[in-house]
Amino acid sequence: MADLDKWNGTGLVRLNKALFCSLKGLSAAWVHESAFRQELVVLALLMPIPIFGNYLPIEKAMMGASLILLLVVELINSAIEAVVDRVGTQWHTLSGRAKDLGSASVFMTFLLVVWVWFNILMK
Repeated sequence: MADLDKWNGTGLVRLNKALFCSLKGLSAAWVHESAFRQELVVLALLMPIPIFGNYLPIEKAMMGASLILLLVVELINSAIEAVVDRVGTQWHTLSGRAKDLGSASVFMTFLLVVWVWFNILMK
């Protein structure tokens, strides 16, 4: 554990390094992932609806959280794809499966967004 602390630091130093890495990741997603950019635009367009709409606080939270969750899952999917691509460009059953599972997780999260928003907007 002490060896990791040497590289990552502790306390505020560790927090600062983690924040820097997170910002690098968000920047990389913006630059290299068109799906992330598209989903971020959707979030920017839809987020004012729960913020300014006449909804219960729990409904606002569910609507906003579902959109943010979509971005989170997209980031994880992009990370999986980057690792698979790093391992090799040749086709392999497990590489294809990993990418397909990541894509399926984004799709399932999208269905969750639709389900939450539909049920709240149609009440």
